[in-house]
Amino acid sequence: MAEPRVPGSGTERRLELPCGETMDPHDVDLGMRDYSCACGDDHAVVTDAHPPSRFFPESLVTVLQETIETDDEFDRFGTPHLMGIALEEFPEKVVTYDASDDGAVGYAMLWVADFDSRRLHEIVVELVVELMEHAISHADDDAAISEFETQMLEFDVSEFVEQYRAQRNFESEHDRAI
Repeated sequence: MAEPRVPGSGTERRLELPCGETMDPHDVDLGMRDYSCACGDDHAVVTDAHPPSRFFPESLVTVLQETIETDDEFDRFGTPHLMGIALEEFPEKVVTYDASDDGAVGYAMLWVADFDSRRLHEIVVELVVELMEHAISHADDDAAISEFETQMLEFDVSEFVEQYRAQRNFESEHDRAI
């Protein structure tokens, strides 16, 4: 007699990580930010269920969503786009798993990076700042360009990430505002 199971829940599913180790994507829960790997390192874990406010304050997320038009199946700019930018910049350091047909997990897309969640956070912030710099360079307002450049000279990515993670209570697995 055939054994009943959830579609797509076979044990053949393994995700090869950038370090060469493998993991079962079913080991990822939605509160996970880092995967403690057999290689000895922690790898950042992001799912499409994570909000972009994991990386940026809601006010900036709103600006990004109002400003950036998407040309894909997503109705607005979000975490998949942020991770797409990171994947484009670091194709050898970020792997993806498409779980859209897997009813046993609570996400449709999974990204696992070679670096830990804090470093990934810094990278995502750096890449969005670069996008903003590129966008402002096309503005017709020289004063706005100058003000933005001045603000960016004073902006410390590492300090921003440190303060934001402390404010968001990133010491536990629960990603919530305080």
